[in-house]
Amino acid sequence: MPHYPTLREQFISRFGGDESGIRIFEAPGRVNLIGEHTDYNGGAVFPAALTFGTTLLIRPRADRQLSLASTNFPADTRLVSLDGLTFTGDDDWTNYPKSVVWELGQRGIELPHGYDMLFHGEIPNGAGLSSSASIEVVTAYALLTLEGRNTDTVEIARWSQHAENEFVGVKCGIMDQFAVANGRKDHAILLDCDTLKHELVPFESGDCKLVIGNTNKRRGLVDSAYNERRAQCEAAVSDLRAAFPELTLLGQLTLGQYDEFEHLIADDTVKNRARHVVEEIDRVGRSVEVLRQGDLAAFGRLMNASHDSLRDLYEVTGAELDAMVAAAREVPGVLGSRMTGAGFGGCTISLVHQDAVERFIAEVGDKYKAATGLTADFYVCDIGDGVHEAKEEI
Repeated sequence: MPHYPTLREQFISRFGGDESGIRIFEAPGRVNLIGEHTDYNGGAVFPAALTFGTTLLIRPRADRQLSLASTNFPADTRLVSLDGLTFTGDDDWTNYPKSVVWELGQRGIELPHGYDMLFHGEIPNGAGLSSSASIEVVTAYALLTLEGRNTDTVEIARWSQHAENEFVGVKCGIMDQFAVANGRKDHAILLDCDTLKHELVPFESGDCKLVIGNTNKRRGLVDSAYNERRAQCEAAVSDLRAAFPELTLLGQLTLGQYDEFEHLIADDTVKNRARHVVEEIDRVGRSVEVLRQGDLAAFGRLMNASHDSLRDLYEVTGAELDAMVAAAREVPGVLGSRMTGAGFGGCTISLVHQDAVERFIAEVGDKYKAATGLTADFYVCDIGDGVHEAKEEI
């Protein structure tokens, strides 16, 4: 948890004044336990909020400027006018809060004045734990709170996703923003990304821990094959409309329906992409069932199957993720391991017996470095709450 007095001191150092008027908000990162590349296909996902993420200190200004700073980039403060907000590549991370202010304007919520905003990020950049969604959601929640507006967290998730789609240009699905906005301590979220019907499911891991492994292979969604995969899924839908004229998303099909009509997809690569999506959605449903039965071993096997499909059919893993997962599966006490997030680098998530965690970190770290030359970071993670205003003093 961040040290609020220190952050307040940094805020005053950047923006002047005193502590009066400073409000503090927090939004977590997220990890997806299973259900990858299903969100933008209208399928089911099973994410959870983490106990670390993004802290925002914010205070109104008298003018129409946003002053944006981050403790992660100490030398860099951007001053941006509220009027005529546009995406600029040179603005880097500040495009995310800018996108949210732009989005609020699209929704008829015009800010009457600017704000000083200091972000403190605990999510490694490029790790695939949703640093961008965390920034977006905490910005939206803070601004809506300070402007006396409704802070419906489902709407905040929708608006934040739309901001990233349209302003930043990343055609992400809803999962990241939804988990960041709506997470709850010790629960995962079973989310239908088409209807946004969702259910909080207790995640009772018993004698096991969730361990995130960061490959430290940076991945940039805008520059990756993410949009290509999305286009391939849309091509599969187009072909399948010969049997299902009303079909708009792969997630609207059952696995049985897909099996029967897969032959309608002309391109073999597109067929592989679609098969992964439909089978992965089915795995999410089975994962929730076995968790409710307390069968962690079965959940681990489904995690393994998910990674193998992402590697072989969807082709979004890469050498680093594959090396880390292979090393993880060799450690006794590991029930399952898979990539999490969009892929092309980023993180893995492993279900590890608590007695094996130290051995896991040591052995996987060594084998991964030998295979890739990169040094991994590991986090034994707890599941936390979604976006909120920080009230406590430390």
